[in-house]
Amino acid sequence: MNFDLVTILTQLIGSIIVNLIFVSPFLWISGRFLAGKQKAKFTDALWIVFIGTVVFYFFNLILSDYVSGTMATLIAYFIMLIIWLALVKHFFDCGWLKAFAISIIAVIIAVVVIIVIFIILAALNIATGWIPIPNPLNSI
Repeated sequence: MNFDLVTILTQLIGSIIVNLIFVSPFLWISGRFLAGKQKAKFTDALWIVFIGTVVFYFFNLILSDYVSGTMATLIAYFIMLIIWLALVKHFFDCGWLKAFAISIIAVIIAVVVIIVIFIILAALNIATGWIPIPNPLNSI
């Protein structure tokens, strides 16, 4: 194993910051919707995302030395799914099925929000790059 500590820490810190900003709010909203206001705190969502990101990053990093790239990623994702559900279950004080539902609803909320943002950007004629819808303002 050949690790460059500065690169590893830079990538890890970047991943943590991005995930805390973009994943935590959706997880928190989903948790409040399904687990309840008293059980799903925003700080709990932050901890879930922080711990989950660190664990996933190191599992993927370590496994990538022993298993080929795609296989390592798939194994890391499976392990991360189990750990993610355990974190949601622990912090939001719910069962495995509800933890799974909270995670799925969080993904659905995130996808809907991203699509709405991209549609708004496309309507404002700000390039999004991948949405194949014509801009209605261009025909005026």
